Amino acid sequence: MKDTAAAFTYDLGDLDHSAWMERVEETAEEFGHAESIGPDYMALLIDAGRTLLVSFETVASVRKHNDDDAPIGWEFVQSHGWSSLTLMANAQPDWFRHPAMFEYFDRMIDDGFFDDFDQVLFYGAGAAGYAAAAYSVAAPEAQVLIIQPQATLRPSLARWDRRHLEARRLDFTTRFGYAPMMVETAEKVTVVHDPSVIEDAMHASLFTGDNITHLSCSYLGPNADLALIAMDVMPDMIEQAMDGTLTATSFASLWRARQTFSPYLRTLFRRLNGQDRHERLLARLYRHVGANGKWPMFYKKLKELEAKGITL
Repeated sequence: MKDTAAAFTYDLGDLDHSAWMERVEETAEEFGHAESIGPDYMALLIDAGRTLLVSFETVASVRKHNDDDAPIGWEFVQSHGWSSLTLMANAQPDWFRHPAMFEYFDRMIDDGFFDDFDQVLFYGAGAAGYAAAAYSVAAPEAQVLIIQPQATLRPSLARWDRRHLEARRLDFTTRFGYAPMMVETAEKVTVVHDPSVIEDAMHASLFTGDNITHLSCSYLGPNADLALIAMDVMPDMIEQAMDGTLTATSFASLWRARQTFSPYLRTLFRRLNGQDRHERLLARLYRHVGANGKWPMFYKKLKELEAKGITL
């Protein structure tokens, strides 16, 4: 297995969709296994070590946001010698609720696949976060890291979430259905969400139990996973989640990266600007951001507040 990690290489850049899919499948076959699951999914296994990252992703997200156009687990094969199992949707996912996916995990359970690993982490965001939580039941005592997951989209339980009306046609009542129940056998479940996105906050509130840790990433918006990737803190989060050491304290240290992350700063600016009761907070923000000279707009706003007699 160590030889697999050392030899594992891939080149997925500058390829059209068909060529990329072919290259991904060939790479998985060379270092592990590739398998189609139903009409729209693929399982890609890189067998490299006794630590396993199980990630749920879409082709579009992988190609647009991941380093080297590769599944997120592949960088950990190279950097950590982990094994990687990617469940990848070819199109927008149906929350990974296809019966073929049920059958795939049934087979993995029957084969004792997850028993071959010392550590297992299930990871996903949004619809993929729902799937990571739901299917983690296949590997009791696994770690789970989910970013802004849906708990369910069953209308009787989540009628308040009207963002995904088309998903109400899916059956969330059968096997692997209610994500908060499926994670009850996990060792530790870390749920990350932006509390200012009300629907995400409500879904997160449905995940309760002694094995649940909630982490807040305010003002990152509905795609917090992409922001965390852009801030370059996601690798550390995944590593800590795998080890079971991702806590509110350790995340607070990583979360400091937002202080130089321009989308976060712009969002915070819009939230605070024009509200008199927040003028002192604005002054602190403007002084902090404007100090590096990269944001003259913030420095200008600080001077305007100082002219009004607003001090820190």
